[in-house]
Amino acid sequence: VIIQRAGDVIPQVVQVIEEKRPSGAIPFKFPKACPECGSVAVREDGEVAWRCSGGLVCRAQIVERLRHFVSRDAFDIEGFGSKHIEAFYDDGLIKTPADIFSLKRDDLAGRDGWGDKSADKLIAAIAERSTIPLDRFIYALGIRHIGQSTARLLARHYGSLTAWRAAMTEIARMTGSEARQELMELDGIGDAVAGAFADFFREQHNVDVLDALSEVLVIEDAAAPDTGSSPVAGKTVVFTGTLETMSRGEAKVRAEMLGAKVAGSVSKKTDYVVAGPGAGSKARKAQELGVTILSEEDWQTLIDGS
Repeated sequence: VIIQRAGDVIPQVVQVIEEKRPSGAIPFKFPKACPECGSVAVREDGEVAWRCSGGLVCRAQIVERLRHFVSRDAFDIEGFGSKHIEAFYDDGLIKTPADIFSLKRDDLAGRDGWGDKSADKLIAAIAERSTIPLDRFIYALGIRHIGQSTARLLARHYGSLTAWRAAMTEIARMTGSEARQELMELDGIGDAVAGAFADFFREQHNVDVLDALSEVLVIEDAAAPDTGSSPVAGKTVVFTGTLETMSRGEAKVRAEMLGAKVAGSVSKKTDYVVAGPGAGSKARKAQELGVTILSEEDWQTLIDGS
């Protein structure tokens, strides 16, 4: 195969060179059932990966979700390794993320490898993580397509767990809701992310997990940016075309630091469209809607001194 770097990082298969394939090569047959729970393995249209359809029936999926929940970029509970998660699950000590915060020292007493000191350290580490920022909480849930950057974006946009849950519940309830449109207008958010949230919040067991976690955790609101006298605080901005003095990422970060919301599409709620060379459909839609269009120089002048 021919492989290139996609996005400067991820290996991407560009082409399969069939003439270089060994003559005795045997086609790989993907499993039709999950080797862990026996549920049917499915592959969605447009995807390569085969996935177990077992959900919470599948032990492997449950254990991996718990591992993700306590991982460094999520709750980061020191001393709670993968082996501990698996052992505690198999022994019935934890079945859901909320069970982690109900663990007591006595639950660990007498277990192989657990002395008084190590038990005290784990219980203290769990207690220390009972307060967590909203973005880390969203990421820890392990919702498909929701990485750290998306979780941070959502936390900044919605501000609180209550506001985020209300919006996601509305998205799950009604396909064409205003909440879905608002979510889709955020820069970098597409159908896959919106669909993942809809799927997650339609499952009652996921809602139950959120309810249980809300009772045992303090989930901090996202800190509002110190916008001071920023002229773009609270404004919705769309960047399109090629920016010449900064990258799109740099422009987005600067705008958000000044309290602006950066969207990926133009709508009636858009306040400014910053259009560089090569701006196309977004600039045309802005004209149709009467949205203010700024050049990169105009944008810099607007935010100068902020």
